[in-house]
Amino acid sequence: MEQPIWKKLFVESNIPEKLTQLKEISRNLWWVWNTEARDLFQYIDTDIWEKSEHNPILLLEEVNYQRFLELENDDEFILRMNQVSTSLHKYLENRKELKGPSIAYFSMEYGLHDSLKIFSGGLGILAGDYLKEASDSKVNLVGVGLLYRYGYFRQNISNNGEQLSQYDAQQFSKIPVQPAYDSNGNWVSVQVTYPGRELTARVWQVNIGSIKLYLLDTDFEANSDEDRFVTHHLYGGDNENRLKQEMLLGLGGIRALKKLGIETEIYHCNEGHAAMIGLERMSDLVSEKSLKYAEAKEVVRASTLFTTHTPVPAGHDAFHQDMFKHYMHKYPERIGISWDEFVNLGKAEIYEDHFNMSYLACNLSVGINGVSMLHGEVSKDVLSPLYKGFLPEELEVGYVTNGVHYSTWAAKEWKEIHQKYFGKNFPEDQLDFDAWERIYKIPDEEIWNMKQTLRLKTIGYIKQRFTSSWIKRNENPKLISEVLGKLNPYALTIGFARRFATYKRAHLLFRNLDRLSKLVNDPARPVQFIFAGKAHPADKAGQDLIKHIVEISKRPEFAGKILFVQNYDMNLAKMMLQGVDIWMNTPTRPLEASGTSGEKGVMNGTIHFSVLDGWWVEGYKKDAGWALSQENAYDVNDLQDELDAETIYNIFEEEILPAFYTRNRDGIPEKWVSYIKNTFAQVAPNFTTARMIRDYQDRFYKPQADRAARLIVSDYKLAKEIAQWKSGVSALWSQIEVKNVQITDGIANVLKIGEEYPALVTVDLKGLKPEEVGVEMVITENGKDNNPTLIECLQFEVDKVDQTVVTYKLNLHLMDAGAFGYAIRMYPKNKELPHRQDFHYLKWI
Repeated sequence: MEQPIWKKLFVESNIPEKLTQLKEISRNLWWVWNTEARDLFQYIDTDIWEKSEHNPILLLEEVNYQRFLELENDDEFILRMNQVSTSLHKYLENRKELKGPSIAYFSMEYGLHDSLKIFSGGLGILAGDYLKEASDSKVNLVGVGLLYRYGYFRQNISNNGEQLSQYDAQQFSKIPVQPAYDSNGNWVSVQVTYPGRELTARVWQVNIGSIKLYLLDTDFEANSDEDRFVTHHLYGGDNENRLKQEMLLGLGGIRALKKLGIETEIYHCNEGHAAMIGLERMSDLVSEKSLKYAEAKEVVRASTLFTTHTPVPAGHDAFHQDMFKHYMHKYPERIGISWDEFVNLGKAEIYEDHFNMSYLACNLSVGINGVSMLHGEVSKDVLSPLYKGFLPEELEVGYVTNGVHYSTWAAKEWKEIHQKYFGKNFPEDQLDFDAWERIYKIPDEEIWNMKQTLRLKTIGYIKQRFTSSWIKRNENPKLISEVLGKLNPYALTIGFARRFATYKRAHLLFRNLDRLSKLVNDPARPVQFIFAGKAHPADKAGQDLIKHIVEISKRPEFAGKILFVQNYDMNLAKMMLQGVDIWMNTPTRPLEASGTSGEKGVMNGTIHFSVLDGWWVEGYKKDAGWALSQENAYDVNDLQDELDAETIYNIFEEEILPAFYTRNRDGIPEKWVSYIKNTFAQVAPNFTTARMIRDYQDRFYKPQADRAARLIVSDYKLAKEIAQWKSGVSALWSQIEVKNVQITDGIANVLKIGEEYPALVTVDLKGLKPEEVGVEMVITENGKDNNPTLIECLQFEVDKVDQTVVTYKLNLHLMDAGAFGYAIRMYPKNKELPHRQDFHYLKWI
């Protein structure tokens, strides 16, 4: 009998004309933070909505035509769809008048939604939130990144707790990206030179409200298999592939904007990955505007901001100079400098054998910032090798503390309550901190009922997700049943979910298992901990930590009380952050640059419990959370861990449990509800992206844009003058001769408070003008580890001028008693310099 010959039949999704607005809404990620739009898609088919991981493009492809015909005749649905469509158009129309300077924002990853897998963790989520806020706040910003075929991995946990990494290819037709076209209607592509070949990248566009994000992709037939791999995985491959990615992001990103006809006033480099944007911009200025390298560098530095998110030197990307030269050896010629000059842009010392991308970013940026107040100070130490002669605390490294996008992370139930009590203009007026104070007007019962409702919702979701994953991996049905039976929607619930790096110290809770068992198994005051998070595939220690927690969670005394939920993604994060009672974070000090997961929690009245590190140094308020000390008591990590673990157990037993389980006659924990209210009123408003983007505008974007604009007028007149002045000073600086120093030596003589002591410094400036050279006395005292800590800098004034010989004078007036160190130094002065480190020549006397 003959066998049939089967042929493929392709059937495309076809949305009826009456419903075409759904397609438009699905293609703008504005729906991610618009509750009505999300509810609209869920109404179409709840099961497919969940199965598609809330991807409306996939949803519209999977829904059968019969359902569309039903929706066509569903008057209520048509009304809702029209209302959502009108809201989107009104939203976009209101954002045609933009605020502040124009910004190009470059980042290696963006966490916008689970349907666009181009992020791995906090850096990406932060960048995604920032773009959403730029749209809400009407900021003139465009984003640039890479489009990864496989993105970051999907996490599965084996029966014995091992992390398994699964990479799913993204079908670009089923995610919210579309080709980016130039003014002639051509799909934009760019080329980047690799050794012996040209890499071609296509440019895709993502709509995020009114903001455009452009993503570069190399996985198509124009490239070899080796080069197609460049954008396969976020942080994937070896160090050489990372260099290729960073060349593509920096050099290719600027070329993409150029082809799209986009030129901005400020270029914001989010982490050092994108540092090559400065190189490409200098190349353009040299070739198109006929500027010299030094002049082009002035323009680029003035208009570039570098944000570092890394609190340790080892976290900054660096490439061996031999490999770097293999890829970049032709580039110095483009900007008119030698290879040695070029490679030194990425070094603190000439002898170093690696090219550091953060050093490159610093050398090509006037603005540098950390991502919390503490991290700004830590970054001064990390970056101090670049600025020899300056004390770390002198460095012009600022900070803007990270925030989170309220409308993305706040539960819709809280949004409704906030709008009801904070005012109809909320969250548009979320920067009005007085509005948040109205939380105190809400009855305790309403707050408590809301928290109970969200916890029930979260535990239900966790049970469903947990059951599905455990059945798939053939776990013991009896154990599944036991865990489900013990998960308690009314118990105090603590969430701990984040990247499983060892410095996050997820193990801390398990230092004393007997004490932990007693804590979670008190029938009168039940407690449960929910863990989630991914370890990097190359991080064996992080994966072992996950395995350890999974093993403990299966022990009889911890079943259903300690739970690890696999494949931490944005949706799981939302459910946990909105529904747990406490969000825990226990990093090793000071390795948490900022941390934003706890900030998302406070937007939902989830109380924070953390080490005083990162954002919590600024966020912690008494009766609005709990904190472990900012300072380490021990130098030995194991002893510090032991102390911190005991402190955590004590705080739970003595403070947290009594507050949560002491109820009034109506069953309401009044003290706990007061903590929730304090969290909303005193903590949450300070950590939104609305506040964050305002700080960037005020501290960096506007001042830098104003200065950059002055540099480029009249054919770059001021930029050329500054470059010429720097060249003149640097030519003579080493020739400056110190003739005489007269000062009362505080070591030999005891100086008296309130007395005046003259100090004189005479130097031969060798042709430099007296006003071009500053002289100052630096006063220090011994700080931590006997390192000098700056007290103040006292400026000398010009006293006498005899041709090239100048005497500077200082009347030393000491007002504080104590033992101090002092030294005198000279530095170049020019009112057009933004700060000292812009031209960091120093001469210590």
